[in-house]
Amino acid sequence: MPGTPPARYVYLGPEGTFAEQALRTLPIARKARLEPAASVPEALEAVRTGEADAALVPLENSVGGAEGVTLDELANGEPLVITREVVLAVNFVLAARSEVSLDSIRTVAAHPNAARQCRGWLRSHVPAATVLEVLSNGAAAAAAGAGEYDAAICAPIGAERGKLAVLAREIADHKDAMTRFALVARPGPPPGPTGDDITSLAVYISHDRVGALLTVLTELAVRGVNLTRIESRPTGERLGRYAFFLDCTGHVAEARMGEALQGLHRVCAEVRFLGSYPRAASPGDVPGPPPQAPLGTSDADFANSAAWLSRLRAGDL
Repeated sequence: MPGTPPARYVYLGPEGTFAEQALRTLPIARKARLEPAASVPEALEAVRTGEADAALVPLENSVGGAEGVTLDELANGEPLVITREVVLAVNFVLAARSEVSLDSIRTVAAHPNAARQCRGWLRSHVPAATVLEVLSNGAAAAAAGAGEYDAAICAPIGAERGKLAVLAREIADHKDAMTRFALVARPGPPPGPTGDDITSLAVYISHDRVGALLTVLTELAVRGVNLTRIESRPTGERLGRYAFFLDCTGHVAEARMGEALQGLHRVCAEVRFLGSYPRAASPGDVPGPPPQAPLGTSDADFANSAAWLSRLRAGDL
């Protein structure tokens, strides 16, 4: 009998991007087919149509903030869920077709985020160069390799793939910059809780209600659910209409998160579940004990209170 075909994972391409580098850190990618996609929407559409089993796309950067295209794609269209996250240290290099002096460089290809993160270094070391925007770090490396630009800001893997000469390393202005990537798949049972998980949501509030956002935050806070990130994105309907993207500590299988989700469902216009998945350690993190649920919010606490209420309703005082 023929064997099971390998899984197919797509990533924001072309080859040689930080997304490919991040995907290759996952053990599940070692025996899979890895293919680049031209854009985040194209990568996620391949998952929706079944052409790919999952897609790795950027979610946020510690310098540039959230990746708006990814958030918009997750909030719209057929539902998708995050199953894993990868946090990757972003180490940019300046590369060229051959060894040249920095003084001779007049054009530098760079993705807008890369150019922004390396602005100070470029101003100090290649002040005469014009920075020209391209679609990705991999595209920058490819264009420099083809001789379209004197040099490129790219990932080390991009310089290596393009057989480029690295003129300078670690050129980012913020040496500890990191990018968070999400592995996105079609809906299914989430991976089991690990004790250190994230649940991501897209929440649409009722705009005609005073204090609607405060109500959302209260539903989380009173159940001991910690909010680690909140982003707003316009819905496209009209000015002033926003969706809020929330990252919360906890897992959908846990009682406190389950109760919080029920509360949000009651008070919000819409809640889109974007996944519960293990929190990825950032490079340089020192391992420590998993976070503890606040007093009164463990699964056992919720079970005990539910049993107590049942006894009251039964007249067992």
